[in-house]
Amino acid sequence: VSPKLHSKTLFMLALGTGARRFHVSAAFSAKAKVAMSRFEPSSTINYEKMHENINIVRRRLSRPLTLSEKIVYGHLDDPAGQEIDRGRTYLRLRPDRVAMQDATAQMAMLQFISSGLPRVAVPSTIHCDHLIEAQIGGPEDLQRAKEVNEEVYNFLATAAAKYGVGFWKPGSGIIHQIILENYAYPGVMLIGTDSHTPNGGGLGSICIGVGGADAVDVMAGIPWELKCPNVIGVKLTGSLSGWTSPKDVILKVAGILTVKGGTGAIVEYHGPGIWCRMATICNMGAEIGATTSIFPYNHRMKTYMEKTGRGEISAVADHFKDDLVPDNGCEYDQVIEINLSELKPHINGPFTPDLCHPVSEIGATAKKNGWPLEVKVGLIGSCTNSSYEDMGRAASLAKQALDKGLKCKAQFTVTPGSEQIRATIERDGYSKILSDVGGIVLANACGPCIGQWDRKDVKKGEKNTIVTSYNRNFTARNDANPATHAFVTSPEIVTAMAIAGTLDFNPETDYLTAANGEKFKLEAPTGDELPSRDFDPGQDTYQYPPAEGSSVMVNVSPTSNRLQLLEPFDTWQGKDLEGMRILIKVKGKCTTDHISAAGPWLKFRGHLDNISNNMLIGAVNIDNDAVNKVKNLLTGKFGGVPDVARHYKANGVNWVVVGDENYGEGSSREHAALEPRHLGGRAIIVKSFARIHETNLKKQGLLPLTFDDAKDYDKIRPDDKISITGLPSLVPGKPLTAVIEHSDGSQESITLNHTFNETQLEWFRAGSALNRMKELQ
Repeated sequence: VSPKLHSKTLFMLALGTGARRFHVSAAFSAKAKVAMSRFEPSSTINYEKMHENINIVRRRLSRPLTLSEKIVYGHLDDPAGQEIDRGRTYLRLRPDRVAMQDATAQMAMLQFISSGLPRVAVPSTIHCDHLIEAQIGGPEDLQRAKEVNEEVYNFLATAAAKYGVGFWKPGSGIIHQIILENYAYPGVMLIGTDSHTPNGGGLGSICIGVGGADAVDVMAGIPWELKCPNVIGVKLTGSLSGWTSPKDVILKVAGILTVKGGTGAIVEYHGPGIWCRMATICNMGAEIGATTSIFPYNHRMKTYMEKTGRGEISAVADHFKDDLVPDNGCEYDQVIEINLSELKPHINGPFTPDLCHPVSEIGATAKKNGWPLEVKVGLIGSCTNSSYEDMGRAASLAKQALDKGLKCKAQFTVTPGSEQIRATIERDGYSKILSDVGGIVLANACGPCIGQWDRKDVKKGEKNTIVTSYNRNFTARNDANPATHAFVTSPEIVTAMAIAGTLDFNPETDYLTAANGEKFKLEAPTGDELPSRDFDPGQDTYQYPPAEGSSVMVNVSPTSNRLQLLEPFDTWQGKDLEGMRILIKVKGKCTTDHISAAGPWLKFRGHLDNISNNMLIGAVNIDNDAVNKVKNLLTGKFGGVPDVARHYKANGVNWVVVGDENYGEGSSREHAALEPRHLGGRAIIVKSFARIHETNLKKQGLLPLTFDDAKDYDKIRPDDKISITGLPSLVPGKPLTAVIEHSDGSQESITLNHTFNETQLEWFRAGSALNRMKELQ
C-alpha cells in the first residue's frame, strides 16, 4: 500500500486534472444522460455516479488508483462502507448489464424462471452463437442449425421476451463481437456467461466471465460478489511492425504467466505502446486465468465508437476521461514489460495455450517432439481474431498467393465474428479473396473454436496438426480428436502456414514456390484498421423485448430431451459429511472441457439430467490412466464416471472428486458444477481452483476445498473413504479436516482450506444460491 499522500495531492486526485476539473458539475448532468445502447434508449450511462464512488474510495484508501480499481470500485454497492483489500475481501458490486450466449443462457434462464421474478432488473441480452455446427458453409450450416435447434431457440426467444431480455437471433454473430460493436464502452461493468467476456476490455470496459447463477443474481437486482482482484500491470513500449500482431502480445504474456498466473487478478495494459488491436489481447486473457483484462481509454477507442454509431457515448467519455485511465503513481501487484518493437511472431501449443514458441523455432521444436509438421487445416476468425483488420491482413496474404498462382495447401476456414463483419468484408472484397485462395466462409458463430465442427478429413485417433487464430487448444477441444495437435497464433501466421501447408514455415525468412517455379517471399501483411466506407450492418437479427411480457408463454415440454425445468437441490443436513466415496482421483490437467465436454453435448445444455451423462468423461483416472473408466466400489466393476455416480446416488452414497492444480480452468460453463451436484457429489478436493469454476461450485451448494499441503493429494487412494469434519462450526477462514479411511483399515487426517465468506456459506447451508434467494423472497 502506498504511503499516505499529502492532503493537497489527494484533493487534486479527487478533483481531477487539467480541463477535466471544470466539467464535473451539475450543469453537465443533462449532457450525461446518454443511452447505454441504441437498443435500450431508456437505460442511460451514469458516469457521474461512478465518479462519485471513485472519489469516495480514493479518499478512504489515500492513494492513487489503477484503472481497474476505478471501474470496479466505481460500481460498489456501498463505496463508503465496503472493506477493500486486494486479493482478500469480497466486493459487493452493481454491474451495468448482463450478456449470455445460447449454450449457457438456457440454464441461466431456467434458473431465473425458478426465481419467480417477473422481469430482469438490468439490461440483459441473449446471443445465439454456440449451437451452429460447421459442416459445409455459412448459409447451409445456419439453416440446419435453425431446424435442429428450433425448440431451444424458441425457448430462448420467448423467455427473453417474457422477462425483458434482448435476443440476438442465430446468424447475428459471436457474443463478444456483438458486445464490442453495440454494448461495451469505456467504464461499463458487464458480466457475461462465457469465459471470453473480457474481450470487451478492448474498449476500456470491465467485462467478466461468470456462471449462469451469477448472471441470475445481477438480473435479479442483487449485489454481485467478486473477490477484490489484484492488478497485474503489463507495460507496453515500442510499436508493432511487420509480421508481429497483437495476438503475439497475449501469446507472450501467456507464456510468462502460464494458465494460472493471472488467477484472482485483472491484467491492466498501460504504457506508450497500447495503440493496437486491444480486444484480441483482452479476449485471450482468459487463458491465463485472469478475472479480466483492460486497456485505458484512448483515441482508437473513440474512433471505433464513432464508427459503430456511438459517438454520443465517446463524447461523454471524453468529459470523464480521468476516470477511464489509471492515476499517475498507481501501484500494481506485479509488472511485466514488453517491448513491441522487439516482439516476434509466436505460436502456442499443442494441448495448452501457454506453451509458447517463436514462429522461427516451432519447426525444430515440432521435429524434436514428434509433432506432425503437415498442417491439415488452418482456421481463422473466432471471437479472438475476427475484426475487419484481421480479415484484411489475412486477405492481403491470400492475394499475394493468388497473384503467384497459388492456393492453400491446407484446408482453410474463415469465421466472421458478426453479421456486420461478414457483410462488410463481403462488400469490400475480402471474402472473395479468402474464398479464391481455398477458404470456406463459415457461419457467424463460434463453430470449430468450441468444438462445433463436423470434421471429416481425419479419423478419430489420427495424429495431425491444425493451426488456428482461436484462443484455446485443450486436448480434443476443436474436433473431439485427442490426437489433434492444435496450435494458436495470429490470423496472419495461420494464413501463411495454410498456404505453405507446413508448421515449420517461417514467413519472415522462408520462400514459397510460385506456379511458374519462381521463388518468392510473402510480404508482411497489411490491412485497414476500420473500413473507409463505414460498416455494413448486414441483416437485422435483433429481437426487442416487448414493454410488457407477462402474457408471453414459455413452454418446456416434460418429454423434451433438450430442455428440463429445474428442481431445487437438497439442503445441507447440518452434519459432517461422513464415509464418502472417491468417484475419481483426477490425474493432471482437468479443464471444464474435461468435466463437461462441449461439441455434440451442447445440445443438452438446457437439460441437466441428459447433460450430466458427460460428467468427467474426459478426465484421466490416476488409478488406470484411462478416461471415463472408474471402479464402482459398491459392485467391484468398472464403469463410466457418470454411470458410477448415478449408482452411488441411487444407493444413498455421497461422493467426492479429488483433483490437481488449476482444476476447472477454461470455460465459464456452470454445467461443470451443476452436473456433480445433480449426480450426488458433495465436495471437490484439489490442489487449486480456477476462479470461475470455484465460484460456480459454491453457487450450486458444493464444497470446493483445497489441500493445505499439496502433497496430501498423494495420500488419497481411489478406494478410500473420506469424511469431512467441522462443517457445523464452519466460518470464513476456518479450515476443515478430512479423515481418510484406507481400505486396510488405517486412517489419517489432513487439513482442507476453503474461501467461503458468510454469504457463500448461506448458499451451502441452503443447498444452493438459488435456494437461498428463494428463502429471502
